[in-house]
Amino acid sequence: MIDGGTLIAWGFKPGKWFPEALAAANQMRANGKSDDEIFVALQGMMPAETLMRTNSLSYAMFLDAENDLERANAAAVAQHMDALMRVPTIVAGAVMPDACPAGKEMGTIPVGGAVAAQDAIHPGFHSSDICCSVAMTLFKREDDPRLVLDAMQQVTHFGPGGRAKMLEPPRLIMEAVSQNRFLSGFENLALGHFGSQGDGNHFAYVGRLRSTGQVALVTHHGSRGLGAQLYKRGMAAAKKHTAIVAPKVPAHSAWIKAASHDGEEYWRALQIVRNWTKASHYALHDLVAQKIGNSIADRFWNEHNFVFQRSDGLFYHGKGATPSWDDFSPDDDGRTLIPLNMAEPILIVGHRNKKESLGFAPHGAGRNMSRTAFLRMGQPEMPAGIDVRFFCGKPDFAELPSAYKNAASVRAQIEKYDLATISDVIDPYGSIMAGDWEQDAPWRKKRNEAVEPAQLSGG
Repeated sequence: MIDGGTLIAWGFKPGKWFPEALAAANQMRANGKSDDEIFVALQGMMPAETLMRTNSLSYAMFLDAENDLERANAAAVAQHMDALMRVPTIVAGAVMPDACPAGKEMGTIPVGGAVAAQDAIHPGFHSSDICCSVAMTLFKREDDPRLVLDAMQQVTHFGPGGRAKMLEPPRLIMEAVSQNRFLSGFENLALGHFGSQGDGNHFAYVGRLRSTGQVALVTHHGSRGLGAQLYKRGMAAAKKHTAIVAPKVPAHSAWIKAASHDGEEYWRALQIVRNWTKASHYALHDLVAQKIGNSIADRFWNEHNFVFQRSDGLFYHGKGATPSWDDFSPDDDGRTLIPLNMAEPILIVGHRNKKESLGFAPHGAGRNMSRTAFLRMGQPEMPAGIDVRFFCGKPDFAELPSAYKNAASVRAQIEKYDLATISDVIDPYGSIMAGDWEQDAPWRKKRNEAVEPAQLSGG
């Protein structure tokens, strides 16, 4: 049997690649290969360390700053991008008008960031909210938008966990989940979280199409627990690979080699999760259509936290960036959605195929400061004339319009930099969001119950 001592005696340097090398060497010996043949094969397996670039690659920045707050945000985004563009797999990058930092570790891809990578899929660049996306359904008959919002409130679910009354995902998607090694074992999440919308900035928005007056429903959510668990497995595989070939690359920039068994299987897993998320959106829309007794005139959707492979063979990662190039997906019909905030119109846009932006456009308005920093400034006012609802009953003030960048400015930058063509808008009637469900979270209640008796006895 060939062991680690054998490889060391042959002159190989120990490392994280040894277990894989030992397995291959012993399999070759079992197949009758000579030690010379095994030695040659192991030389091909021995990793050559890939180093971070000394200087970052240049990247395009489509982000204007008009005041001190915006200038501070732009500077922070640039710092992260400067570090990110030293990662050896990246060949190009761009920053959208909605950009803001997404993590404390230097070199974390910002929201509104996009990069193209060679033979590499970086799970950290699409993040745990895989395939966060928006979907629109336009109804045929002119209806009261309040009825649509009421129906949506009855059929959707926001907050942690899944639905009390489950919806059945398509059978083929469930079978694909079970058959993919990155997703197998998460069938309960694929079932329980289907047709649910999570928390944070996810929403259900009802308004009227400006060009026709028809009522439109737009939902915003990602792949929920299914995607979050895929992300964890993907990051584990990426860190394992990168620790061998590029140990000096930060963990948040780790990658899976696309042209590997892991890379091919992870790519398939991403497509399964994409199909699951699209079906999740439309399942909710179909329930609303049934409740109000209306038929569907039109619908489309697009993701903005995902990885795309283009004809040049590169893998284009968008973190909070909307694809704006022809045929970015098999179901692309030339339109995408860019929501801004609950009190502003949602933009319906056409593709621009802009090379400098890597073909991306912003996914929304973005923030100039964190949720926590915004809440420290005091309680903002609710927007006037908008039917604002919070699923848990408690407002999440960090999701009100004033928490976001100026919508008119973001829209102006889309047009100034020719990132997308605005063809129509959906004017707002109202929105449903999760709200601040953590105020009454079970863990917080338990903590308060544990503290209260002690306080009484000490008095």
